[in-house]
Amino acid sequence: MRDDESLWIELSKQGDQQAYEKLYRANVGRVYALCLRLCGQTDMAEDFTQEAFIRAWQKLDKFRGESAFSSWLYRLTSNLVIGELRKKSKWNHLSFCAEVHETHLGVDTIQDERGDIERAIRTPPDQARVVLILYEYLGYQHNEIADLTGMAVGTSKTHLHRARNMLAERYSL
Repeated sequence: MRDDESLWIELSKQGDQQAYEKLYRANVGRVYALCLRLCGQTDMAEDFTQEAFIRAWQKLDKFRGESAFSSWLYRLTSNLVIGELRKKSKWNHLSFCAEVHETHLGVDTIQDERGDIERAIRTPPDQARVVLILYEYLGYQHNEIADLTGMAVGTSKTHLHRARNMLAERYSL
């Protein structure tokens, strides 16, 4: 797969839309899941997923291959989602649904355990949840989270601590 992905990236950089479609199909489920975790709304997640792949196509020439394509794409996606949420002033006002989302954009049905994890991730308040996802799921450091979100490093640490405590209390972790 890695060799195929490298080939698809090179062909895509040369303008091959079929190769880019293969990259899209290989990554769309995970990008959608990331968008959904960050924004919490299916409609917004679908829009963000589409926009992430449009931007990735436009910026593909900047991908140097120093990391996995998926890592580059996740960073681009998280930057996009957080930036758009901040622009739309929804950072503090997002409403989140508690339903488990199944079979979207080619993603297989979410199993019960996965649904439990998804529900757990939605437990903390908006900013704490985003910090939790960026730190634990995507591996961002607090200074990077601060740059992305516009919050202070100490605030990022506080939100992470709050999210972890909420999950530990609620799910006896």
